[in-house]
Amino acid sequence: MSKIVALKPRISEKSYALAEQLNTYVFEVPADVNKHDIASSVVSQYSVTVKAVRIAGLPGKTKRSFRRGGRNIFKGSRAGIRKAYVTLAEGDKLPVFQAVEEAGAPVKESK
Repeated sequence: MSKIVALKPRISEKSYALAEQLNTYVFEVPADVNKHDIASSVVSQYSVTVKAVRIAGLPGKTKRSFRRGGRNIFKGSRAGIRKAYVTLAEGDKLPVFQAVEEAGAPVKESK
């Protein structure tokens, strides 16, 4: 039984280039889902054909904060991120970067 996962697109220059060149889209996913759940969620939400799914886990960055004139150092860490790279079949597209492409038209400035 596969579960529906809330997919959050990761918007960056690298993900835009992957979408344009390799038809691969990047999503942030929860830590407890697998490739089959991600693929079924993309198919059900966007009605496209999924060719492959790859998953990468990024650990959280360690951050330090100083208090009381620099004497006490407190260490903490940010939350880690799990990314899913979803490759679609030929001819399938997602409307993730739709606003970026519409805004890419040249604008004439008035003087």
